[in-house]
Amino acid sequence: MENNNLNDDREKIASRLKEARVMAGLSQAQAADRLGLQRPAISEIESAKRKVSAEEIIQFASLYRVDTSWLLLQDKENEQSMSQHLKFAARELEKLSEDDIRKLIDVLKILPKK
Repeated sequence: MENNNLNDDREKIASRLKEARVMAGLSQAQAADRLGLQRPAISEIESAKRKVSAEEIIQFASLYRVDTSWLLLQDKENEQSMSQHLKFAARELEKLSEDDIRKLIDVLKILPKK
């Protein structure tokens, strides 16, 4: 039973690593290059076939600009997930022109509120 929990956690961590990489806008090859790893290592980590060291978790968190606690499942999942989505949105907004940002804000104003 305990072994199943460890496998479940490893799969969740792998999923978060992939999610963080995608939100950071990096391919597996780009992440591998920046971390000094081979691309297949990233693939194995993201599919939970390879364990991740503490040092690697710190490097991933730094590269992807996420908290290590989120990667390691040590926080409230929903709150952190929303926070990560907001950080992703902010990074994408930085890429837009000032005019495009104003247009986007106008669109947001007309969307229904919960």
